[in-house]
Amino acid sequence: MDLFEKCRGFYSDPEVAHGMGYPASPHEAQAMGLYPFFIPLDQSEATEATIDGRRLIMIGSNNYLGLTAHPQVRQAAIKALQRFGPSCTGSRFLNGTLALHEELEDRLAKFVGMEAALVFSTGYQTNLGALSALAGRGDVIIGDRENHASLVDGSRLALGKLLRFRHNDMSDLERALTSAPETAGKLVVVDGVFSMSGEIAPLPDIVSLCQKHGARLMVDDAHGMGVTGRGHGTATHYGLSDDVDLIMGTFSKSFASIGGFIAGAASTIHWIKHLARPLIFSASLPAPNVAAALAALDIIEQEPERVDRVNAIADRMRRGYSELGFSVGMGETPIIPILIGDQMKTLRIWKSLFEAGVYTNVAIPPAVPPGESILRTSYMATHTDEQMNEVLDVFARVGKAEAVIA
Repeated sequence: MDLFEKCRGFYSDPEVAHGMGYPASPHEAQAMGLYPFFIPLDQSEATEATIDGRRLIMIGSNNYLGLTAHPQVRQAAIKALQRFGPSCTGSRFLNGTLALHEELEDRLAKFVGMEAALVFSTGYQTNLGALSALAGRGDVIIGDRENHASLVDGSRLALGKLLRFRHNDMSDLERALTSAPETAGKLVVVDGVFSMSGEIAPLPDIVSLCQKHGARLMVDDAHGMGVTGRGHGTATHYGLSDDVDLIMGTFSKSFASIGGFIAGAASTIHWIKHLARPLIFSASLPAPNVAAALAALDIIEQEPERVDRVNAIADRMRRGYSELGFSVGMGETPIIPILIGDQMKTLRIWKSLFEAGVYTNVAIPPAVPPGESILRTSYMATHTDEQMNEVLDVFARVGKAEAVIA
């Protein structure tokens, strides 16, 4: 068989696409005008995006604090570009470490209450590097079934065994912990805020089980930083900073940049620094991105009201959608899923919202569990009340037209 035959089939054959969990092949969806992925933006100014000359209200971004448009962040990136250029042209391990990297690492460690931190070039690489460095043969990683793909892939890259437990199900977590060999090193890994549902992990219960069974705990707080715990993340939200062993975060959400970090005990971070292949064999994070993240951290610390604002907007929108009759799940963060169910109907609603000037994201399996299909909406501290009123008005019209609400 030709290795590439499956690629041609996926693009053009609906049956192949259906077998892979997609409601239509890319070619079929494009022909129907229902292809919601890889849409090029002409311009993006945080709460609005311009596409083909049309301005849309953006409620599909992870820019929770709206800092990508902040002049202080942009100016910091410009200055760093002028001083250091667009690339470090080397890995952190060799010639690619700048004083800026270490400054950001020191600041982040203090911000999340850890001894040390290590900056990677992307959040995805952070999870690949940390997990593959820590879990060797004979060790066990135990992860929530709705963990982000980077955690799943990092666990697979590690030489240890991966066990998974039902989402936020503490009895199933204890089953997994009990099934692990007593001699194994055990690491429980969970999202702090789950990226599709907006739910916060029940860390107090997870911490208790980890302590009972002698397991370490890593929290991926990519979507918690800047949102929970007065901006410091989910461990701070619960008052458990001293009970979580590793905290991971990204810069592509609240920190208005790109990159990621892992924070923990100094000896653990030192180990990861010297054994994480995705760090050692990748070019380091360019100076403009580091400077932007530093500037964003300054603003988060100086303007905590931004955290209050984005959560207030989320509470208002969650209440507004519920009052209209939409199902929004059990989340309590600026991520609000609109649960639709039928994949083709989800695509039609997405298209109607898009044409009416509201940009949302479609999430279908494997991004969500089998049988589910949602519109993933997310909010920024810089959204205006007028924009949110318009979004709710558009959702009301489209939801009634598609018979999703009465």
